[in-house]
Amino acid sequence: MKIECVTEKLQQALAKAERFTGKNLSLPILSHLFLSAKRGGITIRATNLDVGVEISLPAKVEREGEVAVPSVVFSQLIANLGAARGVVLEEKNKALAVSTAQTKAAVKMSPPDDFPTLPRVGGRTISMDPKVFVTGFKAVSHSASSGNLKPELGSVFLYTKENELVFAATDSFRLAEKRILLKKGAEMAGILVPARNLGEVCRVLEDATGEVVVSLEKTQVSFGGEGFYVTSRIIDGSFPDYQQIIPKSHTTEAVVLKEDVLHALRLATLFSDRFNQVRIKADPVGKYLEFSSRRDDAGENASHIAAALTGEAVESNFNHRYISDCLPSISSDSVVLRWNGEGKPLLVSGVGDKSFQYIVMPMNR
Repeated sequence: MKIECVTEKLQQALAKAERFTGKNLSLPILSHLFLSAKRGGITIRATNLDVGVEISLPAKVEREGEVAVPSVVFSQLIANLGAARGVVLEEKNKALAVSTAQTKAAVKMSPPDDFPTLPRVGGRTISMDPKVFVTGFKAVSHSASSGNLKPELGSVFLYTKENELVFAATDSFRLAEKRILLKKGAEMAGILVPARNLGEVCRVLEDATGEVVVSLEKTQVSFGGEGFYVTSRIIDGSFPDYQQIIPKSHTTEAVVLKEDVLHALRLATLFSDRFNQVRIKADPVGKYLEFSSRRDDAGENASHIAAALTGEAVESNFNHRYISDCLPSISSDSVVLRWNGEGKPLLVSGVGDKSFQYIVMPMNR
């Protein structure tokens, strides 16, 4: 193999692909990157068998070939080539020679035949703007569990309803749902994709142009577009029937500026206890919300913010971090907080925005 390509393009591709590699004592090849040079370009493949990626970029191919190189060494080498505009990669003496006008290095290789292929997913497909997909994922990703005990809670639930693609995630303490509009009707039964995998998928999609095609089979989902192809396994499990816990009515409603809520939560953070508790009090008579917190070794604080309040007075404790996490997902300047009585979940949404809703469970003091 011998090719020449633009250094910056190669650096960008490797920065994404490296994150898909894995550490596996029984399969050390998974810590490598697979490079395939064919007429017109080079394809970089990486996988940990749970999620995988192929990124293609143009290159001047003098001699076709395939190599497998250690991911960390090769990626860091290319990342530190400085201002070199072009880089030449050439297979020499069982090593991959890397050369620019200022740098010459050789990276040891492993047998490329040992590197696994990525599954080619057929089945049902949906096409959409990749940035819209990224927006949907980011709106709910914070609500997925970071633990591994219940894989379904560490996943994002994806399904279509009418002409919308729905994203949902929960760790059992809070739940987020985001709906994005599809250009044309499509059908996708509910699937569970590990949130960590989707996070890596979205890193690839962020810079994508054109449309992304999402393909679904029984155990795999793929995302394909111009210059990239990503696959992820699907979790075999059942997502909670969360529609049953979304309040259908409320006894208290408060409309407040999002910035006011963020400011009040930042102050409450300074004095909150080790459980991150903040007490929120809705006073319909005084037309304000009170955010208060207390910690024995720090002190206490209470912030009042003006609100358009209707319904009954209510007080509840919440994890302040859970509320803060959802606010960047709300595009409007004002948010709506709804209660259905003390000790009941808090429903958060944007004013005039039905595409996102968020539920936070209360805490016992």
